[in-house]
Amino acid sequence: MLNTILGSLSAGAGAATSYESIATVTVGAGGAASIEFTSIPSTYTHLQIRGIGTCTRNIGTMDLNITFNSDTGANYSRHQLKGDGASATAAGSANLSDMQMNSPIPNSTNTSIYAGLVLDILDYTNTNKYKTMRILVGSDLNGSGQIILGSGNWRNTNAVTSVKFTPETFNWAQYSQFALYGIKGA
Repeated sequence: MLNTILGSLSAGAGAATSYESIATVTVGAGGAASIEFTSIPSTYTHLQIRGIGTCTRNIGTMDLNITFNSDTGANYSRHQLKGDGASATAAGSANLSDMQMNSPIPNSTNTSIYAGLVLDILDYTNTNKYKTMRILVGSDLNGSGQIILGSGNWRNTNAVTSVKFTPETFNWAQYSQFALYGIKGA
C-alpha cells in the first residue's frame, strides 16, 4: 500500500526516473526543537521528504509547521483535507508565516506510535514560479487516528535550499526520523 501511495504522489510530478538519498536526520535523546535539511543541492527536478515522528507533548496531537529557506514572511498558503474515519473537514489559509498543517502527530504518551508523512516539493529550483508542495500525513492511535492530504504554496521564486519542520510549541521526540530524496525527471 505504501508503494501505491508513493507512486500516486509522484504521479503528476512528471515521470520520476530515480530517487536518490540526499540526507537523513534522526532525533537523539532529549528531542529536538526542529528538523532541518540545509544546503540542498540543485541537481534534481523535485524533492521528496519521508518521515516518521512523534512529539514531546503529553496530550493530544501537534500541528506541523514547514518553512523554506528560513523565510517566516507572510507568503505561505495551505489547503488540507482531514479525515478520522467518522468525519472529514477541509481548511485553507493564506498569508501565513509558515506552512501550517493541522497534523495528527502523536504525543509522547503514545511512545510506540509515530505518524508517517510524505512531502513532495515540486520544481524546487525553478526560479520562474512559486513553489508548490503536497503532503500526506497520518497516524493510527488505536482507532482514533487521522489522515491529512494537504497542499501548500510558498510565494517566492527563489530555489528551495533548506526545509525546516517545526512542531507547534513542543519538540520532536527521540527516534523521530526524516529522510530527504532528490527526484530526477525523465
